[in-house]
Amino acid sequence: MNKAADPHEMIQAPSLAGPHEGYMPGFGNDFESEVLPGAMPQGMNSPQKCNYGLYGEQLSGTAFTADPPERTWCYRIRPSVKHSHRYTKIDLPYWKSAPHVDPDVASLGQYRWDPVPHDGQALTWLTGMKTMTTAGDVNTQVGMASHVYLVTESMQDAYFFSADSELLVVPQEGRLRFATELGIIDLEPQEIAIIPRGLVYRVEVLEGPARGFVCENYGQKFELPGRGPIGANCMANPRDFKAPVAAYEDREIPSTVTVKWCGQFHETKIDQSPLDVVAWHGNYAPYKYDLKTYCPVGAILFDHPDPSIFTVLTAPSGVPGTANIDFVLFRDRWMVAENTFRPPWYHKNIMSEMMGNIYGQYDAKPQGFIPGGMSLHNMMIPHGPDKNAFEGASNSNLGPEKLENTMSFMFETRFPQHLTEFAAKEAPLQDDYIDCWSDIEKKFDGTPGMK
Repeated sequence: MNKAADPHEMIQAPSLAGPHEGYMPGFGNDFESEVLPGAMPQGMNSPQKCNYGLYGEQLSGTAFTADPPERTWCYRIRPSVKHSHRYTKIDLPYWKSAPHVDPDVASLGQYRWDPVPHDGQALTWLTGMKTMTTAGDVNTQVGMASHVYLVTESMQDAYFFSADSELLVVPQEGRLRFATELGIIDLEPQEIAIIPRGLVYRVEVLEGPARGFVCENYGQKFELPGRGPIGANCMANPRDFKAPVAAYEDREIPSTVTVKWCGQFHETKIDQSPLDVVAWHGNYAPYKYDLKTYCPVGAILFDHPDPSIFTVLTAPSGVPGTANIDFVLFRDRWMVAENTFRPPWYHKNIMSEMMGNIYGQYDAKPQGFIPGGMSLHNMMIPHGPDKNAFEGASNSNLGPEKLENTMSFMFETRFPQHLTEFAAKEAPLQDDYIDCWSDIEKKFDGTPGMK
């Protein structure tokens, strides 16, 4: 991979997380971090005059009366109104928002894609975002979109925020830096990042070209799933999520801020970097998470559990037990169930499943589902193992077996996912994917007993 130098250097606060330089541990914590001593007011949020001539400003991720409210107080060189001027509408043709239903595209069916290839174009985080599916309605803040990103170039004096959504970023190759208002997140494969709605940031290429997946969440923000009878441990532990320490730029340079708002893109020109937060405290912040720290739980006697037991993060809906989005991880784990068909069984599901492969092989589809690839099984569309996976699992020696060198994930939503024109006509669709079930044999012969 090619290494790219950072175009800017942010002044960063000292780490409060021991060996995890530049990050603070915990999910949903009330953090505080300052670059300059005394920049953080104590005992109150909005003093008459802030130290260092800073401006106090609150970023709210929920309604004021939400329980609990999610908000962060920022102490910045300029208030955000100075980072917003007249807006001009622009077009990013490959980034789509729901509702987006193309009358010439059939979304009903089982679909699978090879990795979207790099084609030599110079692409930034914005121009390299290519939407595969949309679901729900961005205007009423329900549903999601799934994207593939291809990034070869750092954003130069250019910044972005989405008023529509938080972004869950899943790298597959390359390394990126998210320079945000609240600090720096460096991201590589087998990690994820959550970028909140409304947070301004710039994306830089540390090693490229970079490719990965994005779940754009229009609804309630991601949270840790309830563990129920699993109890206090396993799955994703809060301490493994890392929020950045404060960092800021004080740069007087013509800059562009692009905003995604109600599915449309607008840009505004300003005279300085908007990443000018010198201190902050609150519980509305970006995170990174190492997927290798996810501790899976599974069946230890018989039967294959529902995939929901592998949920890393969930975005709730108004229907208890039915998520707006679940982010589900299939990683290395032991298979020990006795007298059991161990791969995922054949099924139809009210949830729509968009899967991606980070690396290795997925046990239910050992052939054709390659790293960087994606598949879609829409609501109530049947799917399951191909013949080889079925025969292998039906006839294998059921001793303890460890699945190794594998990491796939699923963006699952209660809404049907509609293909974009890019997904249907430009992305490398495997036209023969539906045929992977064509050679499944009839085994029924009307006589009792196992066959």
